[in-house]
Amino acid sequence: MAAERPRIPLAPALIGLGSLVVLLVIASVAWGRTGRLGMTEATRGILAALGLVEDDGLAAAKASLRLWQALTTAGVGAAMALAGALLQGIFRNGLAAPSIIGVTGGASLGAAGAVLVLGGYAPTFVSSGAQGHAHLAVAAASFIGALGVTALIVSLATRAGRISVPTLLLAGIAVNACCGGLLALIQAITQQDYEIARAIFLWTFGSLEDKAPVHAASIGGALLAALLAIPFLATELDLFAGGEDDARGLGVRPERTKALAIIVATLLAAVSVAVAGQIVFVGLVVPHLARILFGRSHRRLLPLVLLSGAVFLLGAEWAQTALLGDRSLRPGVLMSLIGGPFFLSLLVSRRGELRGW
Repeated sequence: MAAERPRIPLAPALIGLGSLVVLLVIASVAWGRTGRLGMTEATRGILAALGLVEDDGLAAAKASLRLWQALTTAGVGAAMALAGALLQGIFRNGLAAPSIIGVTGGASLGAAGAVLVLGGYAPTFVSSGAQGHAHLAVAAASFIGALGVTALIVSLATRAGRISVPTLLLAGIAVNACCGGLLALIQAITQQDYEIARAIFLWTFGSLEDKAPVHAASIGGALLAALLAIPFLATELDLFAGGEDDARGLGVRPERTKALAIIVATLLAAVSVAVAGQIVFVGLVVPHLARILFGRSHRRLLPLVLLSGAVFLLGAEWAQTALLGDRSLRPGVLMSLIGGPFFLSLLVSRRGELRGW
């Protein structure tokens, strides 16, 4: 098979996307939901947040807060896009994504459970012990929920050592429905407790407001771990395109590759949900757009899809803030409005393939 000709060379693509991320971060700091800042104030606020100059006023403090929100937004977009690309590569199907096969649903359920524990809906010694490490407890519970759901779905979809993609998607829909029902039950139980109910509501529809350095650092740490794993996955995922048997014949260990890809994708999705709640469809839309622009080789695609995800979510949030101001939609709602029709268009365009299932 002839090698695929890259659409856009790698170096210019990396430089262009990286520059777009920087520009969108600056634009997000300068233009927020509570009004605009001058470029001087925005720049000084960024430098103050990074500890390079002294923080000397309200404008600088506002710019500093917006910076951590923008960095968290970029990180969540990058993480969800990379998670989607990994899942699509390992299952060899473009319809696989963290939100569709239930990974984000499991992560949200785990996070909601942690919120209940932190809110006192557990034995006193458990709640008091968790409250000293609240952010870590939510992140850990989110990861456990995501990993548990992923393991369940993969086990349901696996027969004779092979994963059935139709069963995978159907199991994901079913598990998503179960997670949604359990989340609704938790909301019903806590509806009289405003703080707990609001926290769970934010996780359900996503929130990128009021972020702090710990949120940006958390998602940054998950992305760093994923970047370290890419060299062990990129070539293997390219070889997976011809099927597991062909990949095994070329020296790939399919079980190890699948396990590593699923763990990394689950980690990325879980930490994203832990810091920002459910923001669906980023992991479906961005990898498809990136393959059109940059080609299918995972050695090129994975680093580029990471930057593309950051640009996509940052750009969408900045655009709606510029247009709607403080009436902006929750990020989960906005991404559903974008991703839902995109998912339907994929199903329509693949009707012939679906009949073959």
